Amino acid sequence: MSAERPNIIFIITDQQRFDTIRELGFDYMETPNLDRLVREGTTFTNCHISAPSCAPSRASLFTGYYPHTTGILKNADAWNHSWIENLAEAGYRCVNVGKMHSYPYHSPLGFHERYVVENKDRYLEERYYFDEWDKALRARGMVKQQRESYRLRSDYRESLGAFDWELPEELQSDMFVGDMAKWWIETYPQTEPLFLQIGFPGPHPPYDPTPRYAEPYLKKDLPLQEVTAEELENQPPAFKKMRVHNNEVDHDSVVHLLDPTPEQRHRQRAYYLANVTMIDEKVGEILSALDEKGYLENSVVIFTSDHGDCLTDHGHSQKWTMYDTITRMPMIVWAPDRFEAGRRIDGLCQQMDIGPAILEMAGARVPENLEAKSLLPALEGKDWQPREYVFAEHSRDGILQETEFMSMVRNRDWKLVHFLDEPDGQLFDLQNDPDEVNNLWYDPAFDAKKRELLDVLREWRIRSQYETADWGAAWR
Repeated sequence: MSAERPNIIFIITDQQRFDTIRELGFDYMETPNLDRLVREGTTFTNCHISAPSCAPSRASLFTGYYPHTTGILKNADAWNHSWIENLAEAGYRCVNVGKMHSYPYHSPLGFHERYVVENKDRYLEERYYFDEWDKALRARGMVKQQRESYRLRSDYRESLGAFDWELPEELQSDMFVGDMAKWWIETYPQTEPLFLQIGFPGPHPPYDPTPRYAEPYLKKDLPLQEVTAEELENQPPAFKKMRVHNNEVDHDSVVHLLDPTPEQRHRQRAYYLANVTMIDEKVGEILSALDEKGYLENSVVIFTSDHGDCLTDHGHSQKWTMYDTITRMPMIVWAPDRFEAGRRIDGLCQQMDIGPAILEMAGARVPENLEAKSLLPALEGKDWQPREYVFAEHSRDGILQETEFMSMVRNRDWKLVHFLDEPDGQLFDLQNDPDEVNNLWYDPAFDAKKRELLDVLREWRIRSQYETADWGAAWR
């Protein structure tokens, strides 16, 4: 088995915040298997996604281009290509178990096999698509818990999307995906080199652990960021209106409350974190199955998520904002025989920067004009330059309805959020205000800093469009 061609196991969760792994400094978490990956692997602690919702973030990650380049600016935008095609061309067996959030859901993207499991509360996008989870439930004479059934509950509008999973535990979505991944590993004839993408649907809402996972967190003292009237007043109009919209429309079985009680916030947080622990348990079982089948002798395991969740911090529901709790992701690369254990790399990077590193490790073709910049030198302890700035963007959709287009630029010290054709925005001094509660956009004392970051944003977009023009034309 050639050490030059590792198996690549890519585990990605949906909507998992950075502060959900005990080993990264969050003692209220119970994540022994992710803790192991951190202790024995390399963790990028300042890794940022390029879009604050599922599909555009994942399309950027799996293509190596920004959303404005891919044209995938919101959920349900067509996504049919990825660098997984390059791995397949290089001789990898490419398998997906669980969520990718391509559109259509079953787009090949380079995979030889896809066992699709999508949103827990799929409602607007391909509503009548029956994925593997739907089929398994149907074979048992059951229907998944979802919005139509939750709406019948007397406590629906007060629960912030947190509900007990009441069907058999093995049929909860994250349990189901973890077990299906194990089944594939244990029963499919061993094939190497292997690219196995495992997509857990959680901890995306509805927040639906079984009681045995929720109860310990309900008893814990969990951190809840204070939300003040002053912070809410200084948010841009697009965010103020989105708060109201999310109170009036129940996206993903979550009815957002404009002024939830501490008890309601705590319960939601507990259920969300319990979902993470459920996933952690399955990650451990997947690693054991890979080890028993011999894959781990020559494998790179990567763990990350597609974006975070405000969980009522900043007064918001879910994503669609540019706070670090949404854009900053855990990204762990575990390969004890290849990369030094226990390393934390704090330099800024875009999450998509892992893509060219994967292609290089696999000996696959790396497109010349990728906007992603390989993290392999950092993993190997060689000379690596962190990004000076990271960027994110998103277009108007069914939730972010009051702006045409939103962009973010961030360096180590400052963050700016721009809304197209609007006089309002956000500016944060990250050194003095790491929780991003004091919006300096309207303070004339910071006009020069605002202008500086707006200039950076403009030059980035112009350069990006110029340098990727050939790629965009070829794929359209």
